[in-house]
Amino acid sequence: MKNKYVFIPLLFLALIFTFNTQAQQRQLADQIVAHVNDNIILKSEIDQSVADYIRQSRVQQQGQPVQFSRELWFNFLESAIDNYVLLEKAQIDSITVSEEEVELRMDQRIQQLIGQAGSEQALEQAFGKSLLQLKADFRSDFREQMITSKVQQQKMQSISITRPEVNEFFESIPKDSLPTIPEQVALSQIVIIPPAKGDAEQQAFKFAQQLRDSIVTHGKSIEELARRHSDDRGSAQRGGLLPLMGLDELVSEYSAAASALQPGGISKVVETQFGYHVIRLNRRMGDQIETNHILISVDSDELDEEFAVNRLNAIRDSIMANEDVKFSEVARKLSEDPSTSNLGGKIFDPQSGERLIPLNRLDPAMYRVVLLMDEEGYISEPKSFNLQSQNKKAYRIVRLDRQIPEHIANLKQDYERIKSIALQQKQIRIMQKWMRDLREDIYVEYKIDVPQMENSL
Repeated sequence: MKNKYVFIPLLFLALIFTFNTQAQQRQLADQIVAHVNDNIILKSEIDQSVADYIRQSRVQQQGQPVQFSRELWFNFLESAIDNYVLLEKAQIDSITVSEEEVELRMDQRIQQLIGQAGSEQALEQAFGKSLLQLKADFRSDFREQMITSKVQQQKMQSISITRPEVNEFFESIPKDSLPTIPEQVALSQIVIIPPAKGDAEQQAFKFAQQLRDSIVTHGKSIEELARRHSDDRGSAQRGGLLPLMGLDELVSEYSAAASALQPGGISKVVETQFGYHVIRLNRRMGDQIETNHILISVDSDELDEEFAVNRLNAIRDSIMANEDVKFSEVARKLSEDPSTSNLGGKIFDPQSGERLIPLNRLDPAMYRVVLLMDEEGYISEPKSFNLQSQNKKAYRIVRLDRQIPEHIANLKQDYERIKSIALQQKQIRIMQKWMRDLREDIYVEYKIDVPQMENSL
C-alpha cells in the first residue's frame, strides 16, 4: 500500500524528542500495526510517541498545545515507517554515528528542554521520569534519528538548482500573487568595548578569587555559588552548568584551563573576554567537555564609556576624511566584536544568513540607528548597545552599505531569496519521490486499515 499520509521529515522527528519505550511494550497483547522488512511497529509505540509529543508541546508552551487526533496518530505511524525505511538505507550506505555524537546531542537537547520547562524538576514532572530514565529510554531512538537525519542530509545536499529553474519557478507565480518585499538594509559595524575604570577590574578578580577559595578551602558548592553570584545568567540558573561542548566552541582561555583539569578539579581564576571564571571540569568525551563555572564580570557602572565614544569618534572622522581608509579594513583591525570583525564588520541576518536584513527584523537598538541614516555609505555616530556574544555593554559606529526600498518581488533585486525558495520546493518534491521509491524497494506491510489522504508537507 502506498503512503498517502503526510510525510514528516526525520529531521523534524529528531527535534520533537519522543521517548519511546520499547522492550517493555512488546507484549503479546499488543497490536502489530505495520512491518518494515524484519522490523515490526506496535500500536503502543505509536501511542507513546504521540503522547510524548503532546506532552512536549505543553512543556514548550508555544501557542495552543497539540491535541490528539486520528490524523496525528497516522502521521506518526507513517513517520515510524519512514524511519525504518531510512535505517535500511543507512545500512546499505554504511552510515553510522558515534556514541560521542549521540551523547553530545542528547545532552544539548536535554538542556534545551530544561530551559523550556524552567527547571530539571519541572521537566521530570512533565514526563514522569528522572533525567537518567529519560536518557536511558531515549538513547537508542535518538541514535536512530541521528542516522536517518544523516541519510536525509546526504540526499538533500545532492539537490541543486539552476538559474533557468529559478526563472521558471518565478514565472510560474501569478503576477498578482507576487509578495511585497519590505525595506531591507545591509550594514557593517565597528565595536569598541569600554575598559574598566580604576581598580574595577581588580575588584572583579578578587571577588572571583574569594569564590574559588570558598569552594576549594571551605567546601562550598559551585552550583550554589553560581546561582547566587554568576554573571552568566544563561547558566547561573543551572548552577553554572555548560553541557558537553566542543573545545573549539569555547573561548580559548576557557577551554585550555578546563581541559587541563582532571574530572572534579577546580581551575584557578581564568580571565576571558567575558570576565573572570572559576571552572570545574565534570567530564571529558573526546574533544567535548562538560563544565560548571562562575563568571564574574566588571560592573557596567564601572566602565570608561567616554574612552569608547572618543575612540569611535576618532575612527569615524578618519574614515570620513580619508578615502584611503576603508571601513572594512579598520573593522578587521580594531573592532572588538569577533563575530563581525573578521568579516570586515559585515552584519548578517541571524535568521536567514543573508546580508540584506528587513527593517522589521533589526533589534530595537540597531533600528533606531538606521532610522537616522538617509543615504548609502553614511556612518552613524557612536551608540551604545548590549554585545550579546559577550554579554557586555559596548559602543559601535554603523555604516549603511546598501538600502533597498519596499518593492514587489523581482528577479533582479531578490534573486538569492527566490532561488532559496525555489530550491526548497524542489527539495521537497524530490525527497517525497525519493521516499516513495525507497518504499517500493523495501518490504512494507500495513496490518491495519490506513485512511487515504493526499500526500503533503
